[in-house]
Amino acid sequence: MIRSAAINRRSFVKAAGLGFLAALTPRALMALERTDAVYASGIRTADGSFAIATVTERGEIVDQVALPARAHGMAFSAATGKTVAFARRPGTFAMVFDPWNKSEPVVINSREDRHFYGHGAFSPDGRLLYASENDFDGNRGMIGLYDATDRFTRIGEFESYGIGPHDMTVSDDGRLLIVANGGIETHPDFGRTKLNLGEMQPSLTLIDAATGALVEKHVLPAEWAELSTRHVDLDGDGRIWFACQYEGHRKDLPPLVGHFAKGEDLSFIDLPEETTRRLANYVGAIAVNRSEGLVGITSPKGGASVTLDAKSGKVLAETVVPDAAGIAPARSGFAVSSYDGDFLSTRSDVAWDQHIVRI
Repeated sequence: MIRSAAINRRSFVKAAGLGFLAALTPRALMALERTDAVYASGIRTADGSFAIATVTERGEIVDQVALPARAHGMAFSAATGKTVAFARRPGTFAMVFDPWNKSEPVVINSREDRHFYGHGAFSPDGRLLYASENDFDGNRGMIGLYDATDRFTRIGEFESYGIGPHDMTVSDDGRLLIVANGGIETHPDFGRTKLNLGEMQPSLTLIDAATGALVEKHVLPAEWAELSTRHVDLDGDGRIWFACQYEGHRKDLPPLVGHFAKGEDLSFIDLPEETTRRLANYVGAIAVNRSEGLVGITSPKGGASVTLDAKSGKVLAETVVPDAAGIAPARSGFAVSSYDGDFLSTRSDVAWDQHIVRI
């Protein structure tokens, strides 16, 4: 059986309760009543502050939770309803909030010798939160472990078995951590500067979630050593899809999307040359629509979203989306946002950040 991380609008309203609904404006209530799905995403508001927005499938903002600084990726637990916004690299905070405002937000601070990479994931039972982190003095990737039953106390860490772990996820059975090690060395003393572009080591690793032992490590071929593995998602068969950002010459045409399963080698999707050029060597986000067997990717640099068939890898649709940002499964296809304020058919006076999570 496929475990879904999404709940429909009726379930969301039921979980929210009368207190949450009473606090909404009439406009927000109407938007919530009309939607088939509810999402969360980081935003920059018109006054320059940052927040997490709860948003309908039509792109109508229902509610906001203030943030101390810019967020990047999100994690959601279907078991508990908790949602986490991770600071943008090299940020040192993550904020846990309840989309239904039933509990106060919890701020997680990274260890002094660590910073967050902007992503994380919950265990299927919602009891543990995993976060991609940087041991910047040791130049090694780490996965921080946080107890979600005890105000997200940090209880340990595992190696990511690579440099620059960015996005990560957890297998449906909770046994494997799946990590995209982008291969890029950074240090907070140098901000977001990439320090080893001539010696990158991108990889994808499978880690035992119980022990932290390395199960598999897939290093990218030498010819694509400048192809940073950045984001991952799982399809309904448990296959791991990954998306990349190329740090080499802008005229090169590297493979930007691939997939694999445990025990298999990496397989790259042979995208049409025109599509690869349109993506501008940069995939900013990837999402799988399990019910429809689709894979969606966005490129802010290319101003586009692309939909693939998960079985064949064939390109099914390409859409021009200036400043394309996040992508997440919708009832049909994908919900796509932009830095310019668009979320599907609605434009808001905000800048949507790079990732969306369906809650």
